[in-house]
Amino acid sequence: MEDKRNIQIIEWEHLDKKKFYVFGVAMTMMIRVSVYPFTLIRTRLQVQKGKSLYHGTFDAFIKILRADGVTGLYRGFLVNTFTLISGQCYVTTYELTRKFVSDYSQSNTVKSLVAGGSASLVAQSITVPIDVVSQHLMMQRKGEKVGRFHVRGNPEGQGVIAFGQTKDIIRQILRVDGLRGFYRGYVASLLTYIPNSAVWWPFYHFYAEQLSSLCPKECPHIVFQAISGPLAAATASILTNPMDVIRTRVQVEGKNSIILTFRQLMAEEGPWGLMKGLSARIISATPSTIVIVVGYESLKKLSLRPELVDSRHW
Repeated sequence: MEDKRNIQIIEWEHLDKKKFYVFGVAMTMMIRVSVYPFTLIRTRLQVQKGKSLYHGTFDAFIKILRADGVTGLYRGFLVNTFTLISGQCYVTTYELTRKFVSDYSQSNTVKSLVAGGSASLVAQSITVPIDVVSQHLMMQRKGEKVGRFHVRGNPEGQGVIAFGQTKDIIRQILRVDGLRGFYRGYVASLLTYIPNSAVWWPFYHFYAEQLSSLCPKECPHIVFQAISGPLAAATASILTNPMDVIRTRVQVEGKNSIILTFRQLMAEEGPWGLMKGLSARIISATPSTIVIVVGYESLKKLSLRPELVDSRHW
């Protein structure tokens, strides 16, 4: 009899693709709504000089809420929703690459590593221009100038709303940097997210396997997976946060050199500057990763071809 502690990975060929994409878009949107405020806070913490504006994640949350209200925590959100496209490209690339690599290696670690890195490469090529615009929108604060570009106010002194702000930022980026401005920090993004994605998947499966071997066989697989996701995210965040800080500064401050940005950061703030925003990143990653993992694994189970439904355990 099959040991239920053995977690069987649902592969691409096992899925009903129509269900997979419809459920996937809805799930991704719900996740983005829940974690976006922490993404905005992380961006502001990483860009500020020292502790000139905020003293930490909680301090930033309170100050933004007081100054701009709840809407201040969602600056740039409408633009950021376009990354739903890159999200679907990510999962498709990941699953197809796993299938391709399986012809050459049956090692789950190898398949996860290669597929995770490849998926991130494709997704970042779509995401970076959206990130550049949304990050500049995140940096807009009432009565203050933070970042390179600033949304103009209307005659009554109020900011231009929604896509009016986005259009204004896009025009400024085009005028100052041209089309290349939308891919500012592209290399830094690849150096951040490819390793992050490549590391996350193998650690996720590793932690899930270790937990499944320690727990009773009656324990649902989804529990192991929900715990393994945040553990893998924290591991990947610690390893890649230095590059994430540099990436954010390159994109928001308009710097052209990763090396010079690194040197300036070290000179101004020392090694601890490379860990800025780490707590916000882990805080946002923990609940979001639980939701992502439970949602993604549930999505794959719900999207199984009918003849395979009974062959996979929850």
